[in-house]
Amino acid sequence: MAITDTLLNRVFDGRYLVERKLGSGGMADVYLAEDQELGRNVALKMLNERHAADEQFVERFRREAQSAAGLNHPNIVSIFDRGQAEGTYYIAMEYLDGRTLKELITSKGPTPIPIAVDYARQILSAVGYSHRKGIVHRDIKPHNVVVGPDGRLKVTDFGIARSGTSQMTEAGSIVGTAQYLSPEQARGASVDARSDLYSLGIVLYEMLTGQVPFTGDAPVEIAMKHLQTTPVPPSELRHDVPHELDAVVMRAIAKDPEQRYQTAEEMDADLARVARGVAVSPRTEEALTQILSGVGAAAPTMVARPGRVATPPPAPPVYRPPAPYYGYQEPPRRRSPWPWLLALLAIVIAAGAGYLLYHKIQKQLNQNKPIDVVDVGLLRGDLAAQKLQAEGFKVNVKLSPDANVPKNEVISQDPAAGQPEPKGSIVTITVSTGKPKVSVPAVKGFTLTQAISTLANAQLRSKPVAVYSLLPANTITGQAPKAGAMVVTGTVVHVNYSRGPQPISVPNVVGDPFANAVSALQGAGFVVARTDIDSQQPKGQVVAQDPIAGSNGPKGSKITLSVSKGPSLSQVPDVTGQTEADAKTLLAGAGYKTQPTTQPVTDPSEDGLVIAQDPVGGAQAKNGTTVTITVGQLVQQATTTTTTTTPTTTTPTTTTSPGGTTTTTTTTTTPASP
Repeated sequence: MAITDTLLNRVFDGRYLVERKLGSGGMADVYLAEDQELGRNVALKMLNERHAADEQFVERFRREAQSAAGLNHPNIVSIFDRGQAEGTYYIAMEYLDGRTLKELITSKGPTPIPIAVDYARQILSAVGYSHRKGIVHRDIKPHNVVVGPDGRLKVTDFGIARSGTSQMTEAGSIVGTAQYLSPEQARGASVDARSDLYSLGIVLYEMLTGQVPFTGDAPVEIAMKHLQTTPVPPSELRHDVPHELDAVVMRAIAKDPEQRYQTAEEMDADLARVARGVAVSPRTEEALTQILSGVGAAAPTMVARPGRVATPPPAPPVYRPPAPYYGYQEPPRRRSPWPWLLALLAIVIAAGAGYLLYHKIQKQLNQNKPIDVVDVGLLRGDLAAQKLQAEGFKVNVKLSPDANVPKNEVISQDPAAGQPEPKGSIVTITVSTGKPKVSVPAVKGFTLTQAISTLANAQLRSKPVAVYSLLPANTITGQAPKAGAMVVTGTVVHVNYSRGPQPISVPNVVGDPFANAVSALQGAGFVVARTDIDSQQPKGQVVAQDPIAGSNGPKGSKITLSVSKGPSLSQVPDVTGQTEADAKTLLAGAGYKTQPTTQPVTDPSEDGLVIAQDPVGGAQAKNGTTVTITVGQLVQQATTTTTTTTPTTTTPTTTTSPGGTTTTTTTTTTPASP
């Protein structure tokens, strides 16, 4: 079943986006991650979970970060950050796009001689710098050297580095990789800069021959060979290796540290001579002769050379004291002791005066005698000052920001550690004030392009966020941190920029009184414009809106309302005398409605005609007003056929039309005959 790495594709310690795993080591795993604050790729080295609770491994891991963080050199990997998070310890370091020197040797075999010399000199440049800083790497091997595509080397992994000469601390174990450790490391003795030069000699031997000089089935077996066996020179395994390069390699891997190169600069000078094709120093030639003959070895030595037998050095001559002198000697004549006593007294007085003068001069000389400046790198500033003052130096403190050295720790010292200086001289220490800070520039009101450029010029990163605003599009509406704030270089500044007003839905106000419509639209964030139009709707009522209801518009945009002026007045046509149908047609054409009523008439000429209307013809009325028309309806009168005279009753009837016309009708009633 596949095991998923839970660190991949997530942000570690709130800052590092882990992308992929680069490799694993004995105590740590290394990942490629993006530093989201500074926008760069880093190699994130994390202590293995099984070692995170082991104080010895934690101390070694912490020491790597502390040692390398104080080293700023083109051939040493840069340390950007270090810390503790999520139950483990980590180091954020420079991401190196290249292969280890071990991978190159394994895949391509022996290195071309000019390149091997160049690589060795680059490694010497790195370790020489760390030695001047008082740091001994103690694990120089091709696995810890990364070769970039441009041929530049970077030395990594200061996990077991120490300041100055040191003892092994891991009881019962050999610190370092067996094939490359020095004899003193194998014995557990004191280690200094010359141990790194021995390991580098082994690396150079491997580059030239494609193999390490000492191998075995167990680390202890290999360690014993470092102590007892002298390897054959590289030229016996590769015939084009020049004699001078043999001499450099063999001196570097001498058993006795006193026979080796004493400094990286001394070894680099010989390699420079090899590169120019000239002879190495006489001291190196002499060391080669002594090493091959077994002189000065730290233990009984076997030279691993085909067809040769190691010859023990000649025994030293036995010291014999000279034979005693035999013969007679006449005793001296007795003389007065006073001259001798006076002479002795004079000698004592002179000796006393000389002794006092000597001590006075010696004291004066001791006061002015140069002593080595102690290393105070990565110490707290106050502790560094105390340490230097205790050695008799005066201290000058300078403050400076530094992206790699924590606040209040020493960045550098002048004169450098190990340099002889008279007591009382001034040592200047530069103390870190923390990561460099800059003032955040004001970008509110700028365009987005201007803001990003301004922040970049101030060594800050920008994170734009689009927001709705009444300001023009792409205008910066706000920023955080605020203008003038002091922040670490590379800090992300959030800038809000306008994307224009936020669209909102237009409410429906058609049919509402204008005042109500204005209140509703302004409450929704719109601006209202009015247009009065003729309409049959009541005066002041909204009869139309633009944009229409339900459409989206930006806040602050204009809504135009069409408002009714109220129905218009016109002259009512006179339709009296017209038939009902014609009257309706005329009134409808004029914009009026018709309501007919009937009224009995006796005059046949009035039958079916409009005999009255309300409003009357010629009156002013609103369009749409209902006009009531009275239509005559003929009724038949009763006929008398008898000649008998009967009394009659006449009853007048008065009818008032809706239009206000009064009509009087007389009805005659004749009683029926008995």
